[in-house]
Amino acid sequence: MLKRAQENGVKKIVCIGTDPEDSMAAREFAAKHPNVYWTYGIHPEETNPSRHASSHPSLRGSSLTRSPLVAKCLEDFVSSSLNPPVAIGEVGLDYHSEEYNRGAQIRLFEEMLQLADDNDLPVSFHVRNAFEDFFAVVANFPKTRGVLHSFTDSKKTLHKILETTDFYVGLNGLATYSTLPTPPLERTLLETDAPFLTPTPFRGIINEPGYVRAVAEWLSEKLGVNFETIEKVTTENARRLFRFQDTDVCQK
Repeated sequence: MLKRAQENGVKKIVCIGTDPEDSMAAREFAAKHPNVYWTYGIHPEETNPSRHASSHPSLRGSSLTRSPLVAKCLEDFVSSSLNPPVAIGEVGLDYHSEEYNRGAQIRLFEEMLQLADDNDLPVSFHVRNAFEDFFAVVANFPKTRGVLHSFTDSKKTLHKILETTDFYVGLNGLATYSTLPTPPLERTLLETDAPFLTPTPFRGIINEPGYVRAVAEWLSEKLGVNFETIEKVTTENARRLFRFQDTDVCQK
């Protein structure tokens, strides 16, 4: 997959963590590949009883944000000069599941945002059916910078993001076969969200970073802008957010 990504012009990849173990796997993978970076995140659904009761005892119930797990892990990773994360994420709010715990999700989200601010790291946000609470929470963290990963909400919500925050909006394969609103190019990041949301014309098979080129080509046609401009602007957006030191193409 890395080879195919490079053949399609993807020079850097950010591997996203979704729970403590997953984040460590991302760190280990990134350490083996100079063009791969990693993030530390705990997905909001990890607060659901069926997800964490056995595998993550430190994430149970009301003790979630008082546990030293999140703070200790991130402290270790950020202080490491060997291979620190480039962002916190994915983290956020997800009220899609019937078993979601609103209070636990908000507490976890607030703690992760504080860790991001304390360590001057951007955030990859996961928000689903929860934008009212999302806006209320992030308003308390005005220094936070980040990206609304895999945005799937309305034009009204997109407008509010663009007008009230400086966040970028993640665009992936879902855009190539849906009617979702398209963010302006200067606020767009390209991403895969692998292994799902494979773009047209590769639907029906596992998604991978190399296919982000298809998203860029779709966006070029959608906006009536040449491919080189799409490549240049989204690369600069990613470089600015993750503070990479060069201008190589960077995608999630």
